[in-house]
Amino acid sequence: MKSYLLVLALLFHAPLFAAGGHGHGHDDHAEHEAAPEGPHGGRLLESDILNLEITIFESGIPPEMRIFPYLKDGTAVDPDNVIMTVNLNRTGGQQDLIDFSSEADYLLGDAEIVEPHSFEVEVNANYQGNDYHWHFESYEGRAEIPPRLLALSEVETETAGSKTISVTNTVYGIVSKAEDKVFHVHAPYPGIVQAVDVQTGDKVKKGQRLLTVLNQQTLQTYLITSPASGEVTLRPVKRGDHTDIGTLVEVSDLSSVWVEMSMFPQDIEAISKGMPVIISDLHGEHSVESKLDYLSPQMTGGHIARARATIANPDGDWRPGMHVMAEVVIERVEVPLAVKRSALQSFRDMPVVFGRFGNVFEVRMVQLGRQDKDYVEVTGGLEPGTDYVTNNSYLLKAEVLKDGASHDH
Repeated sequence: MKSYLLVLALLFHAPLFAAGGHGHGHDDHAEHEAAPEGPHGGRLLESDILNLEITIFESGIPPEMRIFPYLKDGTAVDPDNVIMTVNLNRTGGQQDLIDFSSEADYLLGDAEIVEPHSFEVEVNANYQGNDYHWHFESYEGRAEIPPRLLALSEVETETAGSKTISVTNTVYGIVSKAEDKVFHVHAPYPGIVQAVDVQTGDKVKKGQRLLTVLNQQTLQTYLITSPASGEVTLRPVKRGDHTDIGTLVEVSDLSSVWVEMSMFPQDIEAISKGMPVIISDLHGEHSVESKLDYLSPQMTGGHIARARATIANPDGDWRPGMHVMAEVVIERVEVPLAVKRSALQSFRDMPVVFGRFGNVFEVRMVQLGRQDKDYVEVTGGLEPGTDYVTNNSYLLKAEVLKDGASHDH
């Protein structure tokens, strides 16, 4: 990806509750200069009489909002004398309305401040019959991309919704010829081989001539033909040999093959005959689904049990002797919400996806559940129906981190 694709226009603002304050008796917009801090390290909102210090406390408990009231000269105000609400306007239209009650020397919000801590904040307070209003923005993990740069960046999105998750157990195996499709050709009468009509690797049809043999007793020649269509996989015989050498020609029907897998004790506990299995070559070029049709009732000396699946092989892609990976499907479950694994990034040591809201992109801290090779279940942190970034989300993370993503309260 060319470096110019990283040139994104950000809407990344100052740390939470760290920018400018507001006046008395009316709603004002945030100033872009650094905001003063209160004694507790929170954002200080100022007016001509009442000042408020807003903090989010999250040490060992779910994040909660605590507001410390002061007079203009810094004298603490009894929180019982202040009535207030805070409205958090989040990207995507969600609003969190928080009411407060007094606790110790501060006002305590009645709602958990869920991640991300990114919102426009409206503060309304009443003290001694006077109303106070403040409004400011406090964003984190947010970026805005103009339409032209969005097209250049090749950012792709998908709508989050229900998916079928396949819970699997990975084992390894090898492709082999199916025993019931391997034919060992012998001579019905003793004699001398007069002619050999096939070579190892030749494709043959059922009934096709393989050998001509001179019968020692009758001195008449007879033909030996192929018992099945397939491939000559062994041909030890040559012209002049006696037919008593055993197998003269081996013909294998490779239109279907076996995949023989090794199961360790921890695998056996979760796996049973009949389970679906997704078989892939080690280069990721071919994949096919089948079922376990055999599970050995006993372990080998190396504490391994053998399992087997049969797969179709019409094009000959699955060659005997090929090593493969097998994903045994333990469970298929429909989950109400899942996202692509490619969408996941890490932000402040938490798994996140980037939600899209028009040309604005913002992190969503997600709680994860079951997963398969493509999707992972989301158990919290993302609303169903949200568009989220599935491709090139690392560009957004890089820009957010470059801008100095912080989480100070």
